[in-house]
Formats: sequence, structure tokens, C-alpha cells
Amino acid sequence: MAESSAATPAASPKGVAPWILAVNPGSVTTKLALFAGESLHASATLCHEPGELAPEIPAQLELRTKLTADWLDSALAGHKLGAVVGRGGMLKPIPGGTYIVNKAMLRDLGLGVQGQHASNLGGLIAHELAVRHGVRAYIVDPVSVDEMEPLARISGLPEICRRSPSHALNIRAIARRAAADLGENYHETNLILIHLGTGISVAPLAGGRMVDVNNANEMGPFSPERCGGLPAGDLAALCFSGRYQEKQLRQILVRRGGLLAYLGTNDGQEIEKRIGQGDEKARLIYEAMAYQVAKEAGAMATVLKGRVRAIVLTGGLARSDLLCGWVRERVSFIAPVLVYPGEDELLALAQGCLRVLLGKEESREYV
Repeated sequence: MAESSAATPAASPKGVAPWILAVNPGSVTTKLALFAGESLHASATLCHEPGELAPEIPAQLELRTKLTADWLDSALAGHKLGAVVGRGGMLKPIPGGTYIVNKAMLRDLGLGVQGQHASNLGGLIAHELAVRHGVRAYIVDPVSVDEMEPLARISGLPEICRRSPSHALNIRAIARRAAADLGENYHETNLILIHLGTGISVAPLAGGRMVDVNNANEMGPFSPERCGGLPAGDLAALCFSGRYQEKQLRQILVRRGGLLAYLGTNDGQEIEKRIGQGDEKARLIYEAMAYQVAKEAGAMATVLKGRVRAIVLTGGLARSDLLCGWVRERVSFIAPVLVYPGEDELLALAQGCLRVLLGKEESREYV
């Protein structure tokens, strides 16, 4: 196990409390940050070597918890921990907000009620460390946030209901930031948030609620690795072509589609380099992704009946002026376009926890 991106612990800012540990487990990393209020005190990315982690997600809990605890003991340097907050995992569909980690949540995170994913470990690790330090554990805006209106759930086939897995944590955090920058009340304004990452989520927010969103694994624009929405008849034919087993095809749809399938890479910088060298295919595919993003944003504007204060681009690919420029060209007639490159999920976790600890927001109970 290697540790990178570690910050040297600094003195606690005067008058700032409480101290909050944020935990964001990924497939081969565990990202950690210790905050004094909203001020970063120390951070680290624990990089797990091949073979270090058990193949089954729940079996990784003991090792990841120990490594996190060891880092925390060093980073705290005598300060008293106020709370632990973890990345929310594949829980049952729930409204957005900050949730206390309780027995029902621990059970469902362990079972993986909507699937096994590394983010399921966030609440579990938070609970283990909170018990050790005598504080509460929380999660904030998990990927299973579901605030969709009844109209948005209808798919066209009774056996299938539209679902809402999305980048809810970053979407809601950036929406708050954008509303503040616009001088608007987050709970009274309408925004369209577009998270541009490995997967792409496009969500209309009405008064702070994600009233619709494309399922980032199965619908909407294609992305660096995901196929997005596909023609249903052609997909059905592919399913029964005999070329793939179900597991193989699911892997293609979510991990080997999109830019990767067309261009052999999911790296936006590499693709832009090719475009700069005159690669017309790279330009076509990259611009097609922007085209689909813009088209989805246009569709989501109808959800808000055209009353949109701003369209907000965020996520790793929002660093691309080329991609954002293509999107802006097609959607700026709807509303002003704001860009917040990257994502700071650890800070978003800490902020959600802090709103509860400071009494600005009530915590939610998972049932």
C-alpha cells in the first residue's frame, strides 16, 4: 500500500470546530481528509496494491478501516474528533441530505441492496471509526439519492421503472456553490447540473431537489466509459446475438463503452491531443459526446418548464475548454452557463456533515 497526496498537518484555525474525518473509498484507493470546520487540515490517498484487497467488497472492510485508523491517529495529532462522514453507497432510493449511520444502513451497505460497490464501505468505515472515537457517523448524498417526480419514473414499459443513480454528492454540492455565487437561495432557484466524469449525470434541480436525472449507468449521454442510452431494438438484437454472455455485455455497457469503445482511450487530454493533430474521427466522437450532453440538458430544461437560472458544468471533464465550449454553444440560449471544473467530494462530505453539526440542517434517518 502506497500513500500519496498527503498534506502536512497544520495548526487548527482559531475558532473553527469541529474536526471531521471524511472517507471516500474507491476501487483501488481510499481517499481521506481531516477538516477543521471547512478548512483542510490533512489529506491522503491510500493506494492499494494489486492483491492487497479482497475481491469481495465487504471483506475489504477490516483492512481499509485499519489503514484509515492508523492515518487518522497521526493526522489528528492530539485534537478531538467531532464526527466521521463517509461516501454513501448503493443504498435503497432515498431523498438527498445528511444521514446518521444506523443499524438499518449498516445492514444494507453490507448486503449491497442495489449492488456491491466500493462506496458501500464509506458508511461502514465511518461507523467503525466513530465508535472508537465516541462520535457519530454520517453519510451525505449517496449515489442512490432519488427525488424524482412520479412523471419522471415512467419508462414506457410497466415492468421497468426509471431509476436515479447519479453523481448526487458533487451535483448537490456544486449546486449550492453556484446558487451562492449567483446570489440566489439554493432552496428557491432552478438549476441544471451536468457532472462530466467517467459517467455523466444531467439533473434539473428545482428548489434544491433533483426532480429528474438520467441513470448515469444506463441512460443519457455516452461518456468516457459508458454507452449511455442505446437504441432498444439494436441492443435487444445484440443481447441475443450469441456474441456475449450477460456479464460481458453489462461490463461493456458500463466500463468499455463510450469514448473508450470508439477511440481506445477514456482520457480526454489524449483525445484533445489527437484532435489538435488533425484526427477527424477523434473530433467527431468527442463532439458527439458534447452534442448528447447538450441535448440532454435541453430535455431537462423542459422539466423545469424553461425556468432555468443557470446551467452548471462540473466534474473532471469540465476542465476541457473544448468540450465545455461545444456544450455552451448549444445551451446558452436556455440560461447562462457556469463552469466549476473538477470535483471535491471529500469537502462536500465535510460540508454536509458540518451543516448538521452546526444546526443549519437536520440529519435524516435511514429506514
